[in-house]
Amino acid sequence: MTTMREVFARTVTEVMATDPRVVVVLAEISRDVFPTTDRVINVGIREQAMVGVGGGLALSGLRPVVHTYAPFLVERPFEQIKLDFGHQDVGGVLVSVGASYDDPVWGRTHQAPGDVALFDTLPGWTVHVPGHPDEVEPLVRAALAADDRVYLRLSLRTNARAYPVAEGFTAVREGRAGVVVAVGPVLDRVLEATRGVDVTVLYASTVRPFDAEGLRRAVRAADRADVLLVEPYLEGTSAHLVSEALTDVPSRLRSLGVQREAELRAYGTAEDHDSAHDLDVLGISAAVRRMYNHGNQA
Repeated sequence: MTTMREVFARTVTEVMATDPRVVVVLAEISRDVFPTTDRVINVGIREQAMVGVGGGLALSGLRPVVHTYAPFLVERPFEQIKLDFGHQDVGGVLVSVGASYDDPVWGRTHQAPGDVALFDTLPGWTVHVPGHPDEVEPLVRAALAADDRVYLRLSLRTNARAYPVAEGFTAVREGRAGVVVAVGPVLDRVLEATRGVDVTVLYASTVRPFDAEGLRRAVRAADRADVLLVEPYLEGTSAHLVSEALTDVPSRLRSLGVQREAELRAYGTAEDHDSAHDLDVLGISAAVRRMYNHGNQA
């Protein structure tokens, strides 16, 4: 299967051929998947400079695409994101790979489970977390055609099928016992974990802005306002938004994600990390049983 990164690079290259605004800024990573042109700028292993150059290009009227591994794109140059894009109020498209722990063989330096939580501290960012390579192209094309600030979180993890790209939630399954929210590439695991359980499963490839009204509709249609939030990054990242959406509804919320207390120092595989964080089918199934053990079985 073609990877999300390959779809991203191909789409940006195609758009560059017709849109002179688009320029790519790299820090060595992925230099081999873009054409050799003066609109693909490789600054070397200087991630803060990479983001700063992107902000400067945006100030000049261009549409910068800034790309590298998530920790080198978001955590290391966070001050430049905050100032050179946010404070200067210019737009750009930041595209990461590696996700939370796609490549554990490289160790903690290549892991960024806190990236979406960091963007939550800054205003005006749209955040996409696609769950399949076929969802990437429409997200990239829309981002390049706009003028706002976009973060696109790509992963090697993928669901078996793509879903139509939407601004809010897509109801993949409907039920009465409560609501499970699945973000990006965790959807297949959620569907397997909820098999035979009478719950609504909502899927999102765009998590910011958060679809509060879509969640409220799903909760109102259920018999119980119980929400299980499953995200492929830091656990509880969107919990505050779920709580805000349901301020007038007596509800229960449980969050699954990369656990805050678990600093894993063993390499292993991505699947090993899923298991350690209860993000595999077994861990999600256990949370589903505890959350929806009301005898409401389909």
